[in-house]
Amino acid sequence: MARRTMSLLPHWSSRVFSVELNGTPFYFSTQEKHRGEEVPRVFRGNDGRCYSLLVCSSDTIRRAKFYAELKDKLLTNLPPECHLSPMCSFLPNIKDSLLKGYFLKDTSESSSPTERLLRDLTQRDPVLVCSYLRGETGGVWTQHLWSDGDNHTMQMPKDYYVVPAEAPEHHPSTLNIINSDVFYSFEEAYQVLEKCGDIIPEARAVLELLPSREEARRKPDFPVIVIEGLDATGKTTLTESLRDALGASLLRSPPHCLSPMRARFDREPPLIRRAFYALGNYITAEQIGQEGMKTPVIVDRFWHSTAAYAIATAVSGPVCNLPAEGSEVYCWPSDLLQPSLVVCLTLDPEERRRRLRDRGQGKTEEEQELDHNQLFRLKVEKAYQRISGPACVTVDASPPADQVLQQVLLLIRGKCHL
Repeated sequence: MARRTMSLLPHWSSRVFSVELNGTPFYFSTQEKHRGEEVPRVFRGNDGRCYSLLVCSSDTIRRAKFYAELKDKLLTNLPPECHLSPMCSFLPNIKDSLLKGYFLKDTSESSSPTERLLRDLTQRDPVLVCSYLRGETGGVWTQHLWSDGDNHTMQMPKDYYVVPAEAPEHHPSTLNIINSDVFYSFEEAYQVLEKCGDIIPEARAVLELLPSREEARRKPDFPVIVIEGLDATGKTTLTESLRDALGASLLRSPPHCLSPMRARFDREPPLIRRAFYALGNYITAEQIGQEGMKTPVIVDRFWHSTAAYAIATAVSGPVCNLPAEGSEVYCWPSDLLQPSLVVCLTLDPEERRRRLRDRGQGKTEEEQELDHNQLFRLKVEKAYQRISGPACVTVDASPPADQVLQQVLLLIRGKCHL
């Protein structure tokens, strides 16, 4: 841990810190000299003690799992007067520089229980702890980085003053999306599950099911049509009707062979969960290559869904926080088979909710989030629209099913010459 701390120090004063309060990020940074700057918003009116915790192990698996467990650990062991807020630290516009953690305000009478817990964390876990002290005059705040060497706090080479920072050009969570929340190659996703083999037995079972890279991008003789869209937009009805109308094979992603393992990976942090679903696309691609030598192939969801849900989940806040259109985040993986056509079904939110109620089936956590969180739904839909190579062709799914079928058949015949 001391080595990791030292590796961060040369760029420490270049880092920006973001604390999220009620869904709104507030930014601050540090500098060696105070020049009369105002107090950052997150510290205003605060009479308690403040701390930040940033998870920073160079082991990506350990970092992901510890961050997923950290909130429960803090809520269980901290005094009730402590208040947690999500936070992160990053180097503006530098990929993979994001460190995630929590900002803590402690209004309890004694700091001893809190600081005892935080010192224990620095001894055993991949976490950097900073304390923030308010000066006696003028409300100036300073930041102190803790050391893990001898159970005592150690200041950085100089005291750093806390000052407001401008909001970055791009939302900080976008810095770590590539091959962390969304995977763009077989190899990157494979390496994550390979490292999990000793702690997640199901990971080894997934690796045994994987095709070769050549099989995952083999171009079939017949067209491949992917049907995308949120739950209850009519994908199942349409894909089955297309199968019958075209004499096609029908596949689903994630593939059926991964069904017994989905519940296990859905409990894992995003890095591991997303790698699992990314590899599911390569298994589906192998199946597409095999079936596509004999008939056209219809696929119920593919990489668009994997990416759109991951991007919408990773990026907090409003739709404008998403990576801009044209960002590399939306580019199709170069080693994954590309469909001939991708159709995305859209539906009025109220009608979609009505269909979900009528269906009465169980839903994943992300699907439940779509039901009650309009913002999350809008971000998923926007991400669908921005994915390229191939892009989605949007179709309104509100007319009767036979009319939607005829409209999609016209698209297929025009694009795929069937």
